[in-house]
Amino acid sequence: MERLGERLGERSAARLDTILRHLSPRLAAAPAPISNPTSAQVSVAPHSGRFCYTLDNAVLSREQRQFYEDNGYLLIRNLVSDQDIERFRKEFTRICRREVKPPGVMIMKDESRKSEFGLSESVVNKVQDFQEDEELFRYCTLPEVLKYVECFTGPNIMAMHTMLINKLPDSAQQTFLHPMHQDLHYFPFRPASRIVCAWTAMERAHQDNGCLIVQPGTHRTALKPHGYPQWEGKTNKLFHGLLDEDEKIPKVHLVMEKGDTVFFHPLLIHGSGINRTSGFRKSISCHFASSECHYIDVKNTTQEHLEKELQEMVCKKYDATNVELKDIWNFRARLVQGERINL
Repeated sequence: MERLGERLGERSAARLDTILRHLSPRLAAAPAPISNPTSAQVSVAPHSGRFCYTLDNAVLSREQRQFYEDNGYLLIRNLVSDQDIERFRKEFTRICRREVKPPGVMIMKDESRKSEFGLSESVVNKVQDFQEDEELFRYCTLPEVLKYVECFTGPNIMAMHTMLINKLPDSAQQTFLHPMHQDLHYFPFRPASRIVCAWTAMERAHQDNGCLIVQPGTHRTALKPHGYPQWEGKTNKLFHGLLDEDEKIPKVHLVMEKGDTVFFHPLLIHGSGINRTSGFRKSISCHFASSECHYIDVKNTTQEHLEKELQEMVCKKYDATNVELKDIWNFRARLVQGERINL
């Protein structure tokens, strides 16, 4: 634990100590935002007049709530300022160059590009779990973001999963294609209706550089079995996808401008294409959940194999034993608003 404490720093080590003790029996202001559903196909379904996926407040209009109810996502234009995005971009560059080493962060790289580009954004395709990097974590605390998050989670809000994705120019092997999936596959907490992802484009995202792809209305389906896709070429670690994808369900490409933010349900089937351009496609995101959500045991469920895969990774990295999926998420979680209750 002493070696781990040195790596994670005092606050992170204290949080991990708490978890391991718990385991011991077992182990500048943005311009006015504009809501926009996109001009592509969307799902329209009758409803009973009761909203299941949003909470009553004065932020969302009835039309916005109905759109999310029917489709499982809501796109808010021009939400995050250029100034904030530039700060996030600079911090990402500092992490790539190893000028800062945030504790607990996972840096995913394309090692094949390292000899050509060295330590730079041309090699790093994802910075994950940045909850201990105060500059990047500012994204999770932006009032303009939390204002919308509260519409889905309520006032007690946990930041559960953080990512800054730098989709690199891809090869013919489609290395950075993310298969269609449901985020709830990764989460051992419920209910799903009190979880939401905020995903902000840090530059224009479109079909050529691998924008998000969603299947509207699929948030009303159950969690489906996931696994590694059966395709040629490299498969990225933990890039699980649907084992039985229904190609008949229409797909929508979410074309977004810098600062646009999409909020989506964890059961919404989504993914992203490859980057066919010579540039990058950056985005920053956080999965938020109500702190009143509760952890579940994933044993004997479709998520059990994910737990085993993550257990192996965590035990190897931290010399830990008897770690469950919910313990991993408990360590990642950080309160951003209100009171920490269950998560």
